[in-house]
Amino acid sequence: MTAPDTAATTAVTAASERSIAAHTIGTAITTDQVVIAADAATSARDTPAPPGTHNLAPPPLCVGRADELVWLRRALTADGGSAVTQAPTVHGLGGIGKTTLALAYAHRHLADHTLTWWVNAESRARADQSLAALTARLAPTWAARAGEPERIAWALNWLHWHPGWLVVLDNAEDPRDLRRYLGSLTGGHLLITTRRATGWPRGIATRALGTLAPEESAALLCDHALDGAEPTARQLLDARALAADLGHLPLALDQAGAYLAQNRTVSIGAYRRKLTTKLDRAADGVDAERTIARVWNQTLAVLTTRSPLAIEVLRTLAWLAPDDIPVSLLQHLDDEDDALGEALGHLHAYSMITLTAETVSIHRLLQTVLRTTPGDPGRAAAEHALTRAFDALPEPPEYLPDTAWDVLVPHLIALAASTPPGRHQDRVVRHYYTAAQYLYRRGHDARAVPLREIHAAHCERTLGAAHPETLTSRHDLALAHQEAGNLERAIPLYEATLTERERTLGHTHDATLTTRSNLAVAYRAAGDLQRAVPLLETTLAQREEVLGNDHPHTLISRHTLAVAYRAAGDLQRAVPLLETTLAQREEVLGNDHHSTLTSRINLAVAYWAGGDLERAVPLLETTLAQCEQTLGDTHRHTLESRDALAHARAELNAARP
Repeated sequence: MTAPDTAATTAVTAASERSIAAHTIGTAITTDQVVIAADAATSARDTPAPPGTHNLAPPPLCVGRADELVWLRRALTADGGSAVTQAPTVHGLGGIGKTTLALAYAHRHLADHTLTWWVNAESRARADQSLAALTARLAPTWAARAGEPERIAWALNWLHWHPGWLVVLDNAEDPRDLRRYLGSLTGGHLLITTRRATGWPRGIATRALGTLAPEESAALLCDHALDGAEPTARQLLDARALAADLGHLPLALDQAGAYLAQNRTVSIGAYRRKLTTKLDRAADGVDAERTIARVWNQTLAVLTTRSPLAIEVLRTLAWLAPDDIPVSLLQHLDDEDDALGEALGHLHAYSMITLTAETVSIHRLLQTVLRTTPGDPGRAAAEHALTRAFDALPEPPEYLPDTAWDVLVPHLIALAASTPPGRHQDRVVRHYYTAAQYLYRRGHDARAVPLREIHAAHCERTLGAAHPETLTSRHDLALAHQEAGNLERAIPLYEATLTERERTLGHTHDATLTTRSNLAVAYRAAGDLQRAVPLLETTLAQREEVLGNDHPHTLISRHTLAVAYRAAGDLQRAVPLLETTLAQREEVLGNDHHSTLTSRINLAVAYWAGGDLERAVPLLETTLAQCEQTLGDTHRHTLESRDALAHARAELNAARP
């Protein structure tokens, strides 16, 4: 065996942590003030490793990491594999799959190394145990007589003298614990996995590991849960939904899959419905300490000691939307200069958040785990932050989107959806209503369901079930469900609200007629035209009598009836009625009013349905331009007109010679 180049070694002193071995064998070799005899040092130099020696766990199922495996190989062989000049470091949130990636790489390249050794680097003591085990593997007789410090020194000497090895330093907690390896060992490869995103010496290549792609997540979950069997369409749909709830986090997917494989009577859908109770449960044969909740609790314990404010910040983030949380929302937590910035820095260093200069993002499953803490810590702080932020917002434009509102509304929706029933504060509920109205005016009422649900419950609790404002809130909730496509909830809610409005307000009150009209639209959306059309005809006649021929609400009834005729295939009645309604809306409301644009879209679609593409396409082109200017690029009407125009143009082009 040829000794390493002496230029790569350092003189050995009793106090040198970085000293691994002398370039010549004298009376003793020292490391970390441990002296081993010269014959032991010679043994380390002269003992070969049997081909394929390793202490790896079985090969893991590693999906969706092809790019990362290629990156690791390039990083480790950048210098032709002759020496270690950098130790590639894979960092990320606990459970993101760092260990799985490293283990998959190690198995893939077993034949490329003289020895592959896995070191548990979460603490100095664990790393020492792994090194001592290497000595016991290669020199069992000598190791049986030596103490642990001597076995560690022997292992480090062996790595110093023998080229071609791979050492994986898994779950490294403190970069200082790795000084004995970094920059000192040569002739082999080091691969580091860690939760720490920062604090590594310059020159070390690092890569953040992200979550899996949605399809890969569902495939991994099904592979575990169904033991390789082909999933049914229902199982695949449930697997995709569960994978999304788990945030496409590999460890959580493995945990869920193992549980489902063991408990065959529990469906994927049932597991998803009780997700918060499953995050700390492991299947038989799975290390209980490797459940996602316990993995994160280890990091939380470290952070509690290092930065209590970081824990307070994290618990506040748990009640907000997971992505793009403004740092400014958290300013109320900062009682000292830079205290908040330092707390966020700690969380980022441990990969608990993703941090930019202005925003914070957090994994949605970590939020779920944090919200299961008794007492809902952090919720009050989140409510306070959002209340202050919305109190300071100016009124938005009537229909166009507003950046400040668009930034904050997702976090208010998340707070509404995650707060336990009955625990919403009045000061927050009023902002739920204003945010829901903002979404409604921009054609995004489907997103407002959590806000509408809480507002309706609040009105019923404070005003009573039959109060007009309570009935309005129920009607608004039914409309949000309808826009979300949830007709099974929308229709019964409309029907109950209509009955109560007829009883308390009368059959021809404007609010009663509005509910009747929307119920008919819901019937039409459900395909029940036999109930929809007569109800719309009745409502139109009542509105014409009560409100007049050109009242905006009468025009709504006329428009919805025309659309129902079109849905029934009765274009002879639909087209003239749509043309009449459009002309009236242009006169009463104006050319660019959103209701006028709605009429124009539906008239163009009716022309298209009748095969008159020569009139449909120009009308859609005009309407799209007006929608973009008046409502913005993301309004529902803009998206509908853009989609209709694309399909109509394609059909027109195909029909032309």
